Amino acid sequence: MAIATTTKSPAAPPKRSFREQMHIAREDAIVSAVNRLLAEKGFEAMTVDEVAAEVGIAKASLYKHFPSKEDLAAAAMVRVMNRAVAFLDTLDTTQPPLELLTQVARWTMTVKLDGEMPSLPSESSSLRQTLTTNKAYIDGLMNISDRLGGWITEAQRNGSLSAELPPIVVLYTLFARACDPVLEFLKGSGLYTHEQIIEMVLSTCFNGLNAR
Repeated sequence: MAIATTTKSPAAPPKRSFREQMHIAREDAIVSAVNRLLAEKGFEAMTVDEVAAEVGIAKASLYKHFPSKEDLAAAAMVRVMNRAVAFLDTLDTTQPPLELLTQVARWTMTVKLDGEMPSLPSESSSLRQTLTTNKAYIDGLMNISDRLGGWITEAQRNGSLSAELPPIVVLYTLFARACDPVLEFLKGSGLYTHEQIIEMVLSTCFNGLNAR
C-alpha cells in the first residue's frame, strides 16, 4: 500500500518590521549619497557632515549606521563590487576572452562617466586598512580578479593579448579604467559623447598608440 507523503514548502523569510525596513532604507540612502560624493569629490574632500546633509539626518544618526568616514567609503565600494559581480554574471562566457575583457572595461568606463564610480585615493592607510578587513569587499575583489585573470590568461594563450606582459599588469590596467582621469578630461571638453570617449579610450587601452 502506497504511503501518502506531503512536501513542505520552504518557509518564507520572516517579514521585516517597519522599523527594520526604515533602517535598511536609510542605510541605502546613506550609501547612495556617499557614492555620489566620492564620485564628485573623492575620499579626502568628502566630509561626514556633507553626507549627513545630503541624506537629511543628523551626524549622530549617521554614526549609528556607519561609525567612521572609512566605513562609509567601504560601504560604497562594496556596492560597486556587487554591481560589478552582477554585471559579470550577465556576460556570455562562450565569447572570446578579449571580447569579455573589452565589455568589462566598457562597463567600468560607462559607470565612471555616469558619475557613479567612487573615486578613492591611491594612498590612504586608514581607508586601506578598513577595506582589507571588510570581508564583503575582499570577497568581491577576489571574485572579480579571478574571473578577469582567467580571461587574461586565456587571451594571452590564444594570442589576442600580448604574452610579454605579466597578467597582473593587464589586470591592474583594466582596474585603472575605473579612475582614469582621461575620461573626465574628455567629458569636460564637451567635444565628444560618452560612447565616443569610451571607444577612444578602449582603443588606446587594447590597441596601443603606435600606428599599425
